[in-house]
Amino acid sequence: MSGQGVWLRTRARLRRFPELLAGCGEQAAAYGRCVAAASAGSAELRRDACAEEFRALKDCFARAAKTAVK
Repeated sequence: MSGQGVWLRTRARLRRFPELLAGCGEQAAAYGRCVAAASAGSAELRRDACAEEFRALKDCFARAAKTAVK
């Protein structure tokens, strides 16, 4: 069994990544704003500080990838 086929499929999927995720700009911006606000000044970014925004971004990524596969 050749591993080359796996790498070819992976490369093809990664090439489509920017196109697939272009529709998630709003979620990415919201997550970025949250991270910037949570770590502003001398404050440290805490785990789960932006969990809701991250979940929305992750769901958008998953939807974009799933619709492209079909």
